[in-house]
Amino acid sequence: MCGGVMDGERIVVEAGCPDGRLWGKARGLSGEYPVLCHLLDTAAMCGVLWDALLGEGTRARIGGALGLGVADARSVVSFWAGLHDLGKITPGFQAQVPEAFARLCADPVYRLARGVEDLPVLRHETASHWAVAGLLEEVGYPQGRRRPGGRKSLQGAVSHQVAQLLGGHHGVFGEVLAARELAQAAAYQPGLGGGGWAEQRRLHFDELRRLTGAGAVPATGLPAELAVVVWGLVVVSDWLVSQSDAVEALMPARWGGSAGEVDGHWRKAQAAAGGVARAAGVGRARFTAKEFEEMFGFGPNPLQRDLIGELPGLVGEGGPGLVLVTAPTGDGKTEAALFAASVLGQAAGSRGLYMALPTMATADAMFPRVGRFARSALAGDRAMTLLHSMAWLRPAAAAAQPGTAEVRADAATALEAGAWLGGRHRGLLAPLGVGTVDQVLTGVLPVKYGPLRLFGLAEKVLVVDEAHAYGPWMHQLLVRLLEWLGALRAPVVLLSATLTGRSATSLVDAYRRGAGFGDGAVIEPRYPGWLFVSAASGTVSRPRQVASGRARRLDVAVWPVTWDTAEQGSVRAGGRRAALGEELAPLVADGGTALVCCTTVAEAQRTFRDLAAAFPGLAARPGGLRLLHARFPARVRQAITTQCEEAYGKPAAARAACRPASVLVATQLVEQSLDLDFDIVISDLAPLAQLLQRAGRCRRHVRGAQGRPAWAAREDAPRLVVLDPLAGQGAGSRPPAAWGRVYDAGLLHRTSLLLAHCSEGIKVPGDVQRLVDQVYAPEFVDALEESVGRELARLDGERQAGESAEACLADLTAICSPQDVRGNLSALSRREPGVSEELLVTRLGADSARAVCVFAQDDGCTTLDEAGTMPVPAGGLSREDVAEIMSWVVPVPGRWLAAAEDHPQPAGWSRHALLRDVTLLPMQPAPSGGWACRLAGRTLTIGDAGLEEI
Repeated sequence: MCGGVMDGERIVVEAGCPDGRLWGKARGLSGEYPVLCHLLDTAAMCGVLWDALLGEGTRARIGGALGLGVADARSVVSFWAGLHDLGKITPGFQAQVPEAFARLCADPVYRLARGVEDLPVLRHETASHWAVAGLLEEVGYPQGRRRPGGRKSLQGAVSHQVAQLLGGHHGVFGEVLAARELAQAAAYQPGLGGGGWAEQRRLHFDELRRLTGAGAVPATGLPAELAVVVWGLVVVSDWLVSQSDAVEALMPARWGGSAGEVDGHWRKAQAAAGGVARAAGVGRARFTAKEFEEMFGFGPNPLQRDLIGELPGLVGEGGPGLVLVTAPTGDGKTEAALFAASVLGQAAGSRGLYMALPTMATADAMFPRVGRFARSALAGDRAMTLLHSMAWLRPAAAAAQPGTAEVRADAATALEAGAWLGGRHRGLLAPLGVGTVDQVLTGVLPVKYGPLRLFGLAEKVLVVDEAHAYGPWMHQLLVRLLEWLGALRAPVVLLSATLTGRSATSLVDAYRRGAGFGDGAVIEPRYPGWLFVSAASGTVSRPRQVASGRARRLDVAVWPVTWDTAEQGSVRAGGRRAALGEELAPLVADGGTALVCCTTVAEAQRTFRDLAAAFPGLAARPGGLRLLHARFPARVRQAITTQCEEAYGKPAAARAACRPASVLVATQLVEQSLDLDFDIVISDLAPLAQLLQRAGRCRRHVRGAQGRPAWAAREDAPRLVVLDPLAGQGAGSRPPAAWGRVYDAGLLHRTSLLLAHCSEGIKVPGDVQRLVDQVYAPEFVDALEESVGRELARLDGERQAGESAEACLADLTAICSPQDVRGNLSALSRREPGVSEELLVTRLGADSARAVCVFAQDDGCTTLDEAGTMPVPAGGLSREDVAEIMSWVVPVPGRWLAAAEDHPQPAGWSRHALLRDVTLLPMQPAPSGGWACRLAGRTLTIGDAGLEEI
């Protein structure tokens, strides 16, 4: 033990001791913070997180993988965490504070052969990679294997794996170093600095190892999934202790780096770390409730009752696994999933959960429900996040209700200013979360800090709602994510209303493969029903068929129609507009509610206007005619969604009064997760799975004999009307051109042909699984006349080729499976050749951009609102200003804004990440009333129907 001593204001460094003049942090601080202090802080925090964040099972797995006892593994991992910034002991980094660097350069041990400005740029995390690899070799960490020809490879070497892990603490892992280069590191990386620089790195290394008690040497390295966990600990530890307040609290008044000062700082860092972690909201929730009624306040239905009776026995002491639930919309899948999550979470010792949903709207609606569940079923740390790109516009703290959970959020979506969990990349670190599925799928893309999302899911239960709702690209990303979760032994619950056996098999096999079971399993889902997959044994339980508490016969009425949505003026017989009017006439006369589901936003807007013209009395009454789609400003869309939940949601009493005539015109937004209930559902033709989803919004809740109009009195006979432009047209016909590529033409034809044989209705749930599988079955064409079958087979070939290409591209773009990392962590950051920035997305080909309409007022002011009360913020924007702007954002097709450079942003917007890609649409009063904007040959208007092109 040794150190420097203070001689007045000058530090005198004893030979062979860490130099107290080397700084580690300075920006925004009252002085330079010694690098050794920061290394010790990080090591101390890592020890706290090891105890408080990791479960007993994960700690044991890490220890076992390293060939160490749990106590030694804790010391060793803490030591590694401290080493993450060893690369700051380099000339280039120290030169960033010129005064401090000048003091060092006065000492001959730091003399450089050339000026620091002439040295190659070497980032400090890369320097850590190089330095730590060599130092761990010196203390006996196992080395790499010899390749044929006697050449040494560092891939697989424990020393190099740890160094590569630490070199990735800024979110990107470096490639494997060459052994011959590492042996002459100063020559290949002159930016490391030799002489005193190298000696100080070694001395800091030794001191850190002494204080952490990390004398044990691992026998082997970590598998990829556990390397991600340890890396996550390092990153989070570094972030927590790097907060300015945390640093200032430990800032030494005078620092010479003496033995007493170093030991004293280590004790202070250990004492402070727990409080810093708790203040940040990082911790473990505990699943505590045992009984269903205790969790939800009401008794179970048949699906839930079967899970209660059977799942705990299947899970037993085996711990984690996957539960797949397939059931109709409205059969209580959310409560079934949360109950299953509780069973799995208790068995696996999980520290929380994340509920992943397909859209922002469904995530917003689910957030308070999960909050109520957390209040009744969990204890411990219950910080909760709402995660999606617009989440910060929702008053989540109020939505969660007092006492439900402490609400935190992600940086780009912050709900609460100043919360540590509101920092970028941190939302999934909270014990509890609700958000879009994109948040977790990003974890398997090679993006900066992508693996931190995997770390955030480790030891949590992931619930994925609407698992059937994703195309080939997202499905393949979900497959890769399930491989990682199987390897991490993270429990998973998958929910679906319409999942084919092929899709179910691919998801279950992915989880089993990650858990180490490579043999395939053929899954035939039961509907309604569920199955359990053990991560410990790979066993797939026999799928359980359960009774439905809501068995019904869906009355399906198909209207063959001519597609006339773009027409104006009189309504012609046989057209869509006439059919719609005829179906809605009884409702307008006698009361009741209807959902009219359209394929595109433009058609929804035209349908809304057509119905207003056809039924002026309905449109004039408040709430008589509503429109919901994505192309409203965010605050308007949220207000409409809230109104819809109040008007069409679950009644307060089972015998509610019949509702007055009301029609909601909407797009696909309403077919997932929103708990809406209509007396009739009218839909444009769509693939069968989507039609069944929409039908699930028909007579969803029990309202009693007086709660429905006379024309819809039977609760067990919901009516689905399909407006079908392909009916009777032959396979050579094409869907309406206005639909573009929203749906595959072959699937639409298959659905149209299948519906022609459903004149007796569809038994729900009895017929659903058979029909969903049948619409995709290759043999479907065998029963058709030759010409129709041939054309349909051609369309099928196009679809299958497109799906295969998309899935293959997703597989190429995503990070590899954990088994394929093979000791080289750069596989988690590396992009394969040809993978561009445009492919690093969770929704392929989404032609989406964001715009804000601004209104030119008579006084020359430009405002966010038409009334002229909210001037457009500019200059130095506060968080409230940014939130206000974002609340007016409208998602639009990217092609609309391709030539929007003529409309520059106000001053200050470009400094905010959320605003940089927002385009202004300068609206002027239109001669015919309302507001309009000319944009590269397009005319865009905004009004009661939202933003549209005319």
